[in-house]
Amino acid sequence: MMSAAIPITQRLAGKVALITGGASGIGECTARLFVKHGAKVIVADVQDQLGRSLCQEIGSEETIFYVHCDVTCDADIQNAVDTAISKYGKLDIMFSNAGISGEMESRIILSDNTNFKRVFDVNAYGAFLAGKHAARVMIPAKTGCIIFTASVVSVVAEGAIPYAYVASKHAVVGLANNLCVELGQYGIRVNCISPFGVATPMLRQGAGMIEKSKVEDLVSSSANLKGIVLEAEDVAKAALYLGSDDSKYVSGMNLVVDGGYSITNPSFGSVFKTLLS
Repeated sequence: MMSAAIPITQRLAGKVALITGGASGIGECTARLFVKHGAKVIVADVQDQLGRSLCQEIGSEETIFYVHCDVTCDADIQNAVDTAISKYGKLDIMFSNAGISGEMESRIILSDNTNFKRVFDVNAYGAFLAGKHAARVMIPAKTGCIIFTASVVSVVAEGAIPYAYVASKHAVVGLANNLCVELGQYGIRVNCISPFGVATPMLRQGAGMIEKSKVEDLVSSSANLKGIVLEAEDVAKAALYLGSDDSKYVSGMNLVVDGGYSITNPSFGSVFKTLLS
C-alpha cells in the first residue's frame, strides 16, 4: 500500500537563488516554490513591508532573507548579490524578475518620454545590472544560472501594448542572448521566460481593475488555449525548471509560456467567419 504522503523531490536542494521583484506576483510565487524545493533564497525588492512579511511567513533567515533593492541602482544590486554570498556562501541562480509596465498609453505620439526612460531603467537596465553582478560571482565559480522575465510581447506585436514595455522586453531577450554566448565558456546558463498575461498586481493595476478574476477573464478571452488560466505559479514552475539541473544543457532559450498565443493569427479567421455569416 502506497503512503498517502508522497515526498516531493527537492529539485533545488543545496542551491542559492536571488530573486529581484521577489516580494509580489511572479517573484513571490517563485520564492515560495524555490524554498519548497530546497533552495536558500534572497528576496530583493523595493516593497520592504511585503518582502519582510513574505520571508517571515515562509521560513527563517537560514532559508530566506529579504534585502531592499532598487534594480536601477548598481550599489543595490551589488549589495543583494554580496548578501547572498555572505549569508549563504554562493549564488547559483539569479532570477532577474523585477519589472514595471509604466503608463498604459499605446499611441506613440502621446507616449511620455520620461515614462519611456523609467520603464527602460527598471526593465532593461535593471536586468543588465542583475546579469552583470551575477556574472561577477558566477564566473570565478564556473557555474550558475541566470533567468530573466521577459514577456510574450518580445515575440509577438500587439499594437495595444505601450512602446516602452514592448521595447524593454525585446531588450531583455537580446541581453540574455548575448550573455548566453559570453558566459557559456564558464558553464553559466542564461535563459528567458516570456509569459502571456498573468493577473499579477502589476497587470491588475495597469488594466485599471482590482479584482483578479476580472483580469483573468479578460486575458482568457483573448487566449489561444482555452479552459486553463495562466497563473503566476505556472511561470514560477518554468523558473524552477530553468533553475534546476533538469535543464542542465538548456541555454539561450526564450521559454514562451503562452499556450500557443504567439503562433496564432486570428485576423483572417475572424474576417472569413464574418463573410460566411
